[in-house]
Amino acid sequence: MIGLGTAAIQLDTSVNIAFPAITRGFALAIGDIQWVVICYVLTYASLLLALGRVGDSIGHALVFRIGLACTAIGLLLVSCAPSYSAMLLFRCLQGIGAALVLSCGAALVISLYGEERRSRALGIYTMMQSLGLMIGPLLGGALTAAWDWPAVFWFRIPVALTALLLLRGMPASPPRQASDRFDLPGGIALVAALVTMLMAINRVREFSAIWFALASAAAFAAFIFREQRAERPIIAVGLLKQPGFALLNLVSVLTNLAAFSVWLLVAYFLARIPGTTLAEGGAILATAAAGAVLAAPVGGRIVGRYISARWLTISGAVVIGAGLLWISTWTEQTPTILRIAALFLQGIGSGLFQLGYSDTVTAALPLRDRGVAGSLVLLTRTMGTVTAASVVWMVFGILNTGHGFLAAFQQTFHFAALLAFAAAALLAISPRLRRDPADSQG
Repeated sequence: MIGLGTAAIQLDTSVNIAFPAITRGFALAIGDIQWVVICYVLTYASLLLALGRVGDSIGHALVFRIGLACTAIGLLLVSCAPSYSAMLLFRCLQGIGAALVLSCGAALVISLYGEERRSRALGIYTMMQSLGLMIGPLLGGALTAAWDWPAVFWFRIPVALTALLLLRGMPASPPRQASDRFDLPGGIALVAALVTMLMAINRVREFSAIWFALASAAAFAAFIFREQRAERPIIAVGLLKQPGFALLNLVSVLTNLAAFSVWLLVAYFLARIPGTTLAEGGAILATAAAGAVLAAPVGGRIVGRYISARWLTISGAVVIGAGLLWISTWTEQTPTILRIAALFLQGIGSGLFQLGYSDTVTAALPLRDRGVAGSLVLLTRTMGTVTAASVVWMVFGILNTGHGFLAAFQQTFHFAALLAFAAAALLAISPRLRRDPADSQG
């Protein structure tokens, strides 16, 4: 039931394949389609940490249920949007629903398995997320061809509502304590900081990025100032000051930046291969997520028994780099089976990295902050993908101008592989992260 609810969110990858149809439907310039992504991602990414803290206060199941209801309403409104501006407004509502669901999903899964099996629970949850990412593009093409772009939104409404009905059996949240009051001023400062930071990343090639970056720095300063004085901070400032913790989250951003290059560029490469249909290209691309689907639960079983979470994270980044380096060798003559193998290898690395990183962050935070931990994992992943959308495209654009598509494609993946290897090296030499004393797992 939790996996089904999470799938309603992760299946948003089906929207990407419908971009051309949305562009035609609203008579848009191609560049305008980016706001379909920006409105959604900015909304849910900026709210994740704050809503994770809300879930820790009032109950993860309640926040998860509200999120599913909000998601269903948002999907319905987007699919019926009479204009592009209305669609963007409803995408923001959909983003609120996604933040509510994703901020508490991992904490709910851990609560079902128990703290002693936390790593296995996180492995299964990572698999659920990857499965949605894999199925989305496969369904999106067929649905758009049959019923046009609204179908990639309304087909998820029954998924969200079914999960909501199945969650009726979840145990009620414990009574709220007076000390569990949500820090509203800190939450507002955090949301403002994240929104402006993500906008600065998105506008990195424009002068306005400087103003967004300055506004983000000011809002983060206000957030830290407030959290140092809050009775129950959203996230403990002392933890943020740990060099190992800060570096771990930077590594996550860098690794996800590198890995997301696959989703940005591989589809364009496959479209240039004679005889490759859109459906075949989508199926080949989906093997990257398939690798993560298989690797995550395996990682959940071996971490803590045969390998530490730290070294699983490092190994995952190395495998990602190896997969990206293999992709950089592609030409039009490369056999399909070798393309699939390279994507699958990169996906295995992603599954292992996400599991190891999730387990490390979760163990570093107190048991009562499981919602914040899960939200932080998703936030750094989102920051990596948003950064990739700007940095990878910028690198590819510069290289494509002087060298042509194939050479630019290969050199961009050299760059992405280097980022992944650098992230692994940074984590290998970083200080070990102090875990929460109450947490014995891992």
